[in-house]
Amino acid sequence: MTVRSKVTRFRAYQLGCAGSSFSYFNGIYFSLIEARLTDANRESIDKELKECQTDQLHNLHITSWDMDHCSPIQLQEILTKYAPIKIEYPGYTPHTDTGRESLEIIRAYKTRKSGAAKVIQVTPTYISGLKAAENYGYTDTLHHPKHLDDKCANNNSTVKHFRSGSFNVLSLGDVECNNIASGLRRQRVIHREVDVMILAHHGADNGFTTSSFIKATRPSVAIACADYANQFRHPKQEIRDLLHEHGVKLFTTKTGDVLIHSTRNHTGHYKVINYNSNNANVSSEYDFYARKSAFLRNNLDTIRAGITKQYRGPARR
Repeated sequence: MTVRSKVTRFRAYQLGCAGSSFSYFNGIYFSLIEARLTDANRESIDKELKECQTDQLHNLHITSWDMDHCSPIQLQEILTKYAPIKIEYPGYTPHTDTGRESLEIIRAYKTRKSGAAKVIQVTPTYISGLKAAENYGYTDTLHHPKHLDDKCANNNSTVKHFRSGSFNVLSLGDVECNNIASGLRRQRVIHREVDVMILAHHGADNGFTTSSFIKATRPSVAIACADYANQFRHPKQEIRDLLHEHGVKLFTTKTGDVLIHSTRNHTGHYKVINYNSNNANVSSEYDFYARKSAFLRNNLDTIRAGITKQYRGPARR
């Protein structure tokens, strides 16, 4: 495996209300993370598609049936406006009326497209049937749910590692169980290849994001979607303190979008830009280097030794 040049962009969108909205572009394919489309992010998504020189939504990835992740009305608009080629939707049964409505909308879309769109329910069975993830590879990886929690729907959120670009983004949905965190941090591609981490449950202090998890995953950047009013005060101060303790830079969408894009020759260098004033001005900028690129620049003997020494068990893609 060698370092690849991949024009890569990630954006966290300001929604103007509670909820999450992100996108990830790997140079070819554009993924929209969460089914949210508001007056605040609609124009930004269109501009981001144009910046990526595509008008096609290749993948709609939904982590949870909760309204702040998937709104039925907004989901319908996304399907109508962008006609995604692939949809990945939660593998658990919706427990709310809005969740059930969203599921019916997706099923109707699948029927209407009649094979022209790939619609995937991300269940434990689906994940267990995937091939093992390649070390330091360029393939997006699904990690959870490996089992379903009948008592806590948040723990059934889909966890996906976007690894197909020059820097990697770990999306954690709303998971909140420490046992899930413990299992994830032992998986080799998570243990070694996280650059940007979307905080679990918007940065709630619920037992998932711990010192052990941050120490094991070692992200350079943490992202949280939070509206300006921020009624839930996310990320919680305890999580902010934890990230600061481990030297992880935190960015939120409280005042504007957060854009992360590859720079130079697109083989590992990336820049984080925090916007404010409705994305009209830049609040701050920081430069980072992707962990997998740093490793792949080593010679082959060093890579083999590192893979053997740091192996942490199976992951899936």
